[in-house]
This record gives sequence, C-alpha cells and structure tokens, in this order.
Amino acid sequence: YPSEFLTQKITEDNQIPVHLHVSVSLQYVAGLKGNALVEFFHGNIAEVENEELRHLVWSSVLFYKTPNVEVMACVLLSTKAIYFLLDDSFIHADEHQSDFWNKENSDCENSSFHLSCCFVLKLNDLQSVNVGLFDQYFRITGHSADQIVTCLTRDSYNTHTFIQQLMAVLSLLARTPSPEPVDKDFYSEFGSKNTGKMENYELIHSSRVKFIYPNEEEIGDLAFLVAEKMDGLTNLQSLNILLYVLAFQVNHVEGSAQNTSSLQPKTLILTSSDLFLFDEDYISYPLPDFAKEPPKRDKYQLADGRRIRDLDRVLMGYQTYPQALTFVFDDVQNQDLMQNLTLDHFGE
Repeated sequence: YPSEFLTQKITEDNQIPVHLHVSVSLQYVAGLKGNALVEFFHGNIAEVENEELRHLVWSSVLFYKTPNVEVMACVLLSTKAIYFLLDDSFIHADEHQSDFWNKENSDCENSSFHLSCCFVLKLNDLQSVNVGLFDQYFRITGHSADQIVTCLTRDSYNTHTFIQQLMAVLSLLARTPSPEPVDKDFYSEFGSKNTGKMENYELIHSSRVKFIYPNEEEIGDLAFLVAEKMDGLTNLQSLNILLYVLAFQVNHVEGSAQNTSSLQPKTLILTSSDLFLFDEDYISYPLPDFAKEPPKRDKYQLADGRRIRDLDRVLMGYQTYPQALTFVFDDVQNQDLMQNLTLDHFGE
C-alpha cells in the first residue's frame, strides 16, 4: 500500500493553485512527492493506523462558523475521514472564534517550527453533500454547525473527482441498512405537497449520505434575481444566463511593499445583455436542519453590473490558467444621462 498508480495520482494532485498564497507549512506539504507524502500523512495527520489515503485536492474553504474568512487548505480524503490541513493565517484572521480553534500551541509562532491546524470530519459523521451550481463548489455537512465546510474548488473537474472518490470511500463504510422505503406515487416522490415546489435532486448513497444537486429552479431563481437588478429592462422570458463562474476580482493595492494585488472572491454571471459580479454566500444555503433563523445576508448580493453594449474592449493576459481578463467599459454609466442633463438645465 498504496499502489504506484495511486501514489502517482496523489503526487500530481499535490499542487497549490499558482494565484493563491499559502503559509510556509503548507508549502512544505506541497513539496512532498510519492511515498514521502504518504508517510507524512500517516506520521502527522492520520488518526488510526489502518486508514488509507485515497485522494488529495487543494482548495479554498469556508467554515459555517466563520463565513467571511476564505482560507487555503489541503483537503485529504482517507477511508476514515476528510482532513482539512489549514493555512495557519486562518487562526489569526478571526480572533473572536477562539472557542472554535484551540490556540494552545501559539507559543510556537516565533520558532522555526511551522504549525498548521487540521480540521477533521469523520466519514461516520457525514450527513449530506451539497453540490453548487455548475460544480463550482461543494458543501459538506455533519451533525453540527462546527461540521459544515464549503470547498470552493472553482473547477468542475476537481469537484467531480472529489465527489466520485468520496462516494467510493463511503461504499466501504459498514452502516446499518436503511429501512425499506414505502412505495410512493410520483408527486410525493419528486415534489413537496406543502409548497408545490420541486425539491433539489437528491441521491441517497448506500451509506445513507445524501448527495444533493441543484435543479433547474435554482437557475430560474437566479435569472429572476438578475432581471430584478436590471430594473426590469429585460423580459424575463428572453433572459438567459450564459455563464456562471466563481472568480476573483483583482484589486490593485498601491503603496504596499510590492504594489501587490488582492483577490476578492466574486460570482461572475454573464447574460445576453449584461455582465454582473455578485457577492455570494456559499456556506449558509440551503439552510442546515439545525439552523434556528435565516442567515444575516442574502445568498446573492450585487457588487457590480455593466451592460455588454458599454463594453469597449477585453484585455487578456498571456499566462496559462488561471487566465486574467480585464474588461474595459465606456465611462458613460447612465443610459439616460443626456435626458437628465436636459431636465436639470432647461426644466422648471
């Protein structure tokens, strides 16, 4: 153990996305290859002796308890648990969550010893997995608020691969079988009689973990929200969402040491007439069963919106993935500008 193929596959996956910065401790992990990586897992992370490392992915993660702090993590899937090896900057980013993270090792900060905290979610505690729109992210839910994590892969291939590996590992779990299902008619099977709305597509795995996928209604709700932001200028019937992608908005920070760029997570939505940037809540929706009240903010909050007809040019960087795009719009933002000027100057 493990097979050469698996070792090679995990080594290939052990690459930090080039646009994201991580701490020294995680850079050390990303430098490990082959058997050294497997030995590191067994010596430092694994909780029981006979568990096998099956999959590795680098991803930004969000915790339900700290919804505003996106942090880089190395996500390791074994036959017993999912391990999130976290960037140590996360511990300092949200000081008021001291009850969530144990800081007893903070005296190591000034030494040459680099510390990472590791969040563990045992597969036996896993209840459901929500896959985001177009496989851009997925949310893992356990029994409590501490056990809700969203992985923002921003990559449908990485999401799909992780879900496939997770299903394979869950198949190995010995759980008591579910009771025999009662025969249901079509409407009770696929719809809720209380609301008359179609539920999201659910796949209940043999381990009784639910895999929940978005349905067409979610796209419809999103199209309705986008149309609202467009002040009703567009007929909802003709509004098509052409692209939904989780991206970063680059804010150039001047006056800093190297004029660095900060990356702000945004949801980019392209319709046939407009380009929108939304701040999206990836962690709170759909509401977990134990939630007592709705989240403090809406799922989508408009950050910026521009008409395609005002787009002047698109500048493309020459680097490989991830691609940097600069959209240059005309200065005239308000389409009724001339009419307003006329009224102001010549009206009553």
